[in-house]
Amino acid sequence: MGLTLEKVVPWGRSLSEYQRMFALTPADLQRRIIDCGGGPASFNAEMTEQGYSVVSCDPIYQFSAAAIAQRIDETYPIILSGVAANLDSYCWQDITNPTQLGEVRMAAMRQFLADFSTEFTAGRYCAAALPTLPFPDKAFDLALCSHLLFTYSDQLSLEFHRAAITEMCRVAQEVRIFPLLKISGEPSPHLPILQRELIQQGYSAIAQPVPYEFQKNGNQLLQIQPNF
Repeated sequence: MGLTLEKVVPWGRSLSEYQRMFALTPADLQRRIIDCGGGPASFNAEMTEQGYSVVSCDPIYQFSAAAIAQRIDETYPIILSGVAANLDSYCWQDITNPTQLGEVRMAAMRQFLADFSTEFTAGRYCAAALPTLPFPDKAFDLALCSHLLFTYSDQLSLEFHRAAITEMCRVAQEVRIFPLLKISGEPSPHLPILQRELIQQGYSAIAQPVPYEFQKNGNQLLQIQPNF
């Protein structure tokens, strides 16, 4: 059975957040980027406005902008109530309270919807999902994945993580994954196993600090690059 919107909890982030989550430099922004599991982020829209090259992949893109908007409206209050019930799990610095969080996220998602609903997306949004991407080897310079791998370690198996990372390494020269904690805030048990395997395969797989922390202690990314 295929994906239904009832299974999706859309939550979008902005270019500014991506820059901090993934420690993106001005030079990084010039690279060919694939955003895996991009969801309703405004990253693609904002990057495109500035003349950069991004392809976003997510199974949610098989649905219309109107259908995604309806699902956002359905899940938005549920997500915020969950955050409000777990205030101590988050760092309230740049974003100071759940109301502001909702405003920031909704602004990003509205920008995504405005971009996604136009006829000028030109292949920038691809209805595809890890661990199978419809692109040739090394089609991209940099693959990004946020709040999917490691975040959902209890729901997504070690085998899924391994296959997803292998696929991102196939289509891109470099991979960055953020954050490295489970949604509960605990370390992902998959991380040390996959780091060890990647190193054995000839990659560097280094946990790097980033200038972003909303989930407490969620301030590191995994950077994967070939040593061959």
